[in-house]
Amino acid sequence: MTDTLDRIGDVWEGHAVDVAALDRYCRAHLDGFAGPLTVAQFHGGASNPTFLLTDTATTTRYVLRKQPPGALLSSAHAVDREYRVMRALGPTDVPVPAMLAWCGEAGVIGTPFYIMPFVAGRIYKDNHLADMTPPDRRAAYRQFAQVLARIHAVDPAAVGLADFGRAGGFYTRQVARWTRQYRAAATEVIPAMDRLIDRLPARIPATGRSTIVHGDYRQENLMFAPAAPHIVAVLDWELSTIGDPLSDLAFFCLFHHAHFTTWGSAATIDYDATGIPREAEFVADYCAAAGLDAIDDWAFHLGFAAFRLASIAQGVHKRVQTGAARDREGANSARDWADLAVRLLDG
Repeated sequence: MTDTLDRIGDVWEGHAVDVAALDRYCRAHLDGFAGPLTVAQFHGGASNPTFLLTDTATTTRYVLRKQPPGALLSSAHAVDREYRVMRALGPTDVPVPAMLAWCGEAGVIGTPFYIMPFVAGRIYKDNHLADMTPPDRRAAYRQFAQVLARIHAVDPAAVGLADFGRAGGFYTRQVARWTRQYRAAATEVIPAMDRLIDRLPARIPATGRSTIVHGDYRQENLMFAPAAPHIVAVLDWELSTIGDPLSDLAFFCLFHHAHFTTWGSAATIDYDATGIPREAEFVADYCAAAGLDAIDDWAFHLGFAAFRLASIAQGVHKRVQTGAARDREGANSARDWADLAVRLLDG
């Protein structure tokens, strides 16, 4: 577990921003901002650089999230979509930070960005939630399921997101998208990815619901209150769209199958002693909150989730090679995710 401020450090050289220009922007667009501005960076992310802004006159803190520098893959690092969906969800019962400012111009600090308030809380990289008691862990996992169901219950049209994605055909588009992204970032031959690209289209379910989907729903993107198992913010919406809600559920459940130290693993969990629910119990909690009776071809949803992560991992690896991201995890993990996807698809 880390307090949000524990992840703060100096701005990485490749992500440096024009502090003077950003100070001027904040004075013009943030109510009550007096300046001068100080800037630090949240460490640990490999996608959209995220910064802590502090108004030294008032000690008010803000968070800025921006696109990374350099050439970007098509449709990746969509900070505009993050801003739009969180702004739309603000009036709902989905816990998201307020959106304070959006700048779509690259001229201020080099790439588009948005600003939101700083929210104090706890973020867990590991699914074990090590510092919680067993009752709090059970409550936390119930929150994971209930908040996900709340996201999926929002009517996109009612919050201005009718055009946020296309209804129907979600998995067909997603398989095609992540195939393109993988091929655009390929640095080596991964036979399992080739098999998945051939097999996944034929396994796509014939029907499915269309809701708002987060796209990266996992414990590391969910912030708990400082002293309670209560989610106060759902973060990192860059992959959000309109799609099949079971894609979010399967993605969250991958830790039960993915025994990677950088992702978290259920291999060492004593479910009864820790209060962490088994996969079937968690899925049942979600289904109860979402009003679902059953899930067809769960293996497909899990296999696709791992396939998509393989494509994402390949993109991160390519960005490390080009110097646009730091190497946090060593070797390319795309091969491991692809091998897991094949096993999951086979049930």
